[in-house]
Amino acid sequence: QVSLVESGGGLVQPGGSLTLSCTVSEGTRAYAMAWFRQTPTKEREFVSFINWSGTGIAYGDSVKGRFTISRDNAKNAVFLQMNNLKPEDTAVYFCAAREGRAYRNSPTSYDYWGQGTQVTVSS
Repeated sequence: QVSLVESGGGLVQPGGSLTLSCTVSEGTRAYAMAWFRQTPTKEREFVSFINWSGTGIAYGDSVKGRFTISRDNAKNAVFLQMNNLKPEDTAVYFCAAREGRAYRNSPTSYDYWGQGTQVTVSS
């Protein structure tokens, strides 16, 4: 069973930065990875995608130009650098992995999920 563990969430002021990390128990090389986020009043929202080699990347419209996804397969990790954070970025952020390699932005396309990490943007 593959397990994903997120870390790095917390409380930050508007305009601040955070970096989320996701470690994969069986290694990241075989998986395409993504970040999603969810609030109590919204469906799970696509944030960013990165393919197995790191050469294919995509972002949701609301985070383009502010967030950067990356991966280090040697460390079995995927990262989400979040800059210029806004109150509307407040959510639980989830790391997800899929065994296929193609780009997907639907939560139903992902096979494995972490438990989530809370990000709160507030002054």
